Amino acid sequence: MARFEMLEAGFGAMGATAQADILFELGMMYATGRDCETDVVAAHKWFNIAAIKGSVRAAELRSELSAAMSKVEIARALREAREWMTMH
Repeated sequence: MARFEMLEAGFGAMGATAQADILFELGMMYATGRDCETDVVAAHKWFNIAAIKGSVRAAELRSELSAAMSKVEIARALREAREWMTMH
């Protein structure tokens, strides 16, 4: 599975809009299987984080994706998003 970690010192200093755009693109990557396997849990996670950072489109796609996911998958995605937000 492709993985993109934002550990560079500059990510925190980046504007919220730029952060949301990058996180949205990660969601799109996993949702569409672009350069990785399709992973709805990871897509939901990144859309959720992007929405928290201010991306309206990410919130819309997260909602659409949720309709096709099980409760277990949604719970896992939300847990992973919380963990990521806690660490970053």
